[in-house]
Amino acid sequence: MAMAATSRASLSLLSLNLSSSSSSVSSLAQSRRSPSMAASRSSHVGGSRDLVSVKQRLSSSSSVKTGAPRVSATRTANVSPVSAVSPSSSSPGATSQGAKQALISLSDKRNLELLANGLGDLGYKLVSTGGTATALVKAGFSVTRVEELTSFPEMLDGRVKTLHPAVHGGILARRDMQSHMEALQQHGIGTIDVVVVNLYPFYSTVTSSNVDFETGVENIDIGGPSMIRAAAKNHTDVMVVVDPDDYPEVLAKLQKGDDSSISFRRRLAWKAFQHASSYDSAVAEWLWKHQRDGEETTEFPPSLTVPLTLKQKLRYGENPHQRAAFYEDKSLCEFRAGGIATSVQYHGKEMSYNNYLDADAAWNCVCEFNNPTCVVVKHTNPCGVASVGPNQGLLEAYRLAVRADPVSAFGGIVAFNVEVDETLAREIREFRSPTDCETRMFYEIVVAPSYTEKGLEILKGKSKTLRILKAEHTKKGRRSLRQIGGGWLLQDSDDKTPEDLGFKVVTSKVPTLELVDDAQFAWLCCKHVKSNAIVVAKDSRMLGMGSGQPNRIKSLQIALEKAGEEAKGAALASDAFFPFAWNDAVEEACKAGVKVIAQPGGSMRDQDAIDCCNKYGVAMLFTEVRHFRH
Repeated sequence: MAMAATSRASLSLLSLNLSSSSSSVSSLAQSRRSPSMAASRSSHVGGSRDLVSVKQRLSSSSSVKTGAPRVSATRTANVSPVSAVSPSSSSPGATSQGAKQALISLSDKRNLELLANGLGDLGYKLVSTGGTATALVKAGFSVTRVEELTSFPEMLDGRVKTLHPAVHGGILARRDMQSHMEALQQHGIGTIDVVVVNLYPFYSTVTSSNVDFETGVENIDIGGPSMIRAAAKNHTDVMVVVDPDDYPEVLAKLQKGDDSSISFRRRLAWKAFQHASSYDSAVAEWLWKHQRDGEETTEFPPSLTVPLTLKQKLRYGENPHQRAAFYEDKSLCEFRAGGIATSVQYHGKEMSYNNYLDADAAWNCVCEFNNPTCVVVKHTNPCGVASVGPNQGLLEAYRLAVRADPVSAFGGIVAFNVEVDETLAREIREFRSPTDCETRMFYEIVVAPSYTEKGLEILKGKSKTLRILKAEHTKKGRRSLRQIGGGWLLQDSDDKTPEDLGFKVVTSKVPTLELVDDAQFAWLCCKHVKSNAIVVAKDSRMLGMGSGQPNRIKSLQIALEKAGEEAKGAALASDAFFPFAWNDAVEEACKAGVKVIAQPGGSMRDQDAIDCCNKYGVAMLFTEVRHFRH
């Protein structure tokens, strides 16, 4: 595997961060080479050689000198049986008796010296490729280059280096099968006992700016995945390592001689296959998108793999009897897409399953608004929304959002689309419920794009449990995945905004510009309310909403009840058309004093709705866009 200029951490489903270490491993990391030793090690490195000189060179480097005491070979697992056989003097891969080999080929070179020190002290001969070999030599280690092992030069600009029987035979041979070992003996191939490989930085390359197609293709690793898969398949005999964070535990087990644990080896093999699988999913996603020259396809692919990385094990799921975990989507399309998944938590208890759902709902809603806005969410529904002008502070928006439904707001999630400063933080901390003007408002989460230093300090003082999140604005054009029994539903995200619609006047009554603004605000709020959804709004603030009712008239009644007398002269928005008008939702809204109704239209009885509004002198706007939310 060739070395690329940049590095990338491996991706894996349920990736476990194994950072445990022992004092014995730490001491290995601290042992340093003397200049004379470094010179001795460097002398073993060279390019292609004739077979005899290769054999002599490998034989002379069977024991690597280091400044730390040598650990007895009997303390380590997988002393290769083939090394007890005298290989052909003219065969590639010939190794001397007692030599154990570790193949190292890395793009991500974190902890490389720790790894090389530990393996050297345990008697392993280091075999390496390209930039990794160069880095090891520079650090003073003795290295056998892969071309010395194969007696074949690197070719095709580095595309072919490790794809050779001297490499894959040494990895894949089963030590418990006599026929495999005799084949190695016949061809003079030594076993490879440890494979440490991670892959070209394809993800970071194709997600950087101005990357042409050819550059992307050249960053598709071939030899690396082949070695990883081979070692993982033969994990009983070969230890495969793809994550630099695993080096301390691997070295500790090798040093203690308990590396034969099948559960540990299977876990490493699982991680290796997952590493390769996540890598392949990124390549497949990228190639599907760029299947046409100069044009990116927007079609859904015939098959889809989503790489997920465990971000947090949760205490429980939606209910205490359900297990749960939170995974981050590492698909290319989610790169720098913002949202709650990549948020930073500054304070408070750890996030729960329901916290993530509610925070996501609040953040997605507040990011829709251009003006400074506060959104309060309870059980994924916005129960309070208010916006202010660009030059106004958020204090009033926060107060108005809470007053829309202070009972629901208590214990809810508060989201802002602009920075939280000292003044706003103090108001959040001290604000009393409008219901009794005494009870201090309690929230589960506050989320914003940023906080001033003083604002964050004050907000932390509200409660030890208050979760304070910083999130990046959610990007448009994302995909939406949702699971059903035995499958997944995929759709485009609902990115329509009032600016994308016409709000066509269909009644004799023409609304004022102020009423149109109120209707657009109500419609944008309604988009984030569970169906059947009705929102009543005025002056850029939600007055009431009805959500999740099986019939639309009940949602309307709940919204009007919350709005109270303020419904008079307000705007009303519906997520879908009204199937009936007379003695139903439309007429009831008109009687309540609503002055403009925004709805998609499309019902067989649209004319009834228009006639009803004309009778009561109410304006009606057709958006021609439905916003169901299930």
